[in-house]
Amino acid sequence: MSFLHYWRAMWGIIGRELWRFVRQKERFISALVRPLVWLFVFAAGFRAALGIAIAPPYETYILYEVYITPGLIGMIQLFNGMQSSLSMVYDREMGSMRILMVAPLPRWFLLLCKLIAGTAVSILQVYVFLTIAWFYEIQVSWVGYLWVLPALMLSGMMLGALGLLLSSFIKQLENFAGVMNFVIFPMFFMSTALYPLWKLKESSELLHNLAMYNPFSQAVELIRFALYEQYNEYALIYTSVAFVIFIAIAIVGYNPSKGMMVRKGRG
Repeated sequence: MSFLHYWRAMWGIIGRELWRFVRQKERFISALVRPLVWLFVFAAGFRAALGIAIAPPYETYILYEVYITPGLIGMIQLFNGMQSSLSMVYDREMGSMRILMVAPLPRWFLLLCKLIAGTAVSILQVYVFLTIAWFYEIQVSWVGYLWVLPALMLSGMMLGALGLLLSSFIKQLENFAGVMNFVIFPMFFMSTALYPLWKLKESSELLHNLAMYNPFSQAVELIRFALYEQYNEYALIYTSVAFVIFIAIAIVGYNPSKGMMVRKGRG
């Protein structure tokens, strides 16, 4: 197989995923409504719980919203990763996944293309969210919007690889919702998306340790630092290692001779 075959296959998969996303307007709207509700409504309650003043000046009023914005960006990518894995389960149920997997290309390459396509969709959602937040006066420098792009790519790939890993274990579509909730909510609430680590430590040492070693926390910290043109080496290494582990297990899981697929009798 030549490089051209790989290139055409990659853009074919990415184009299909983007076209599916464009056609599913409800998916786009729901992806934005969830973090916007947290930003505009729930932030007021959490701000009060943290003891942050809600009186003027206005900069103080939006302080907590500024803090949780990277966490909400992570939320978008986390839910999108799960949504992408849901589509993998659906495609496997409908048989289209089998057609993709029998293509004369390495299985790992096809899965990586699906992962890149899902990450591209999540980045599009994130920048729309940041545009709306900008009008809410949650703003960073223009350089920060560029700095955050590599962080979004890595965090999106890591969370998408986690979803891909989960989809290799799901036998039926109707079982996926329960698994999603079992993964999404612990990862989100036991992280630094809503509270800083020092605040969690004041509440519970166990919760602090869980949040510290939560891959989602490190993805959020990577995004948070990048938005303000800073480099978080620990978060970068942790997120990269988590991505490698998740995608490696997912590739094995989708291998019909070694992974979970052979047990399911599906391709």
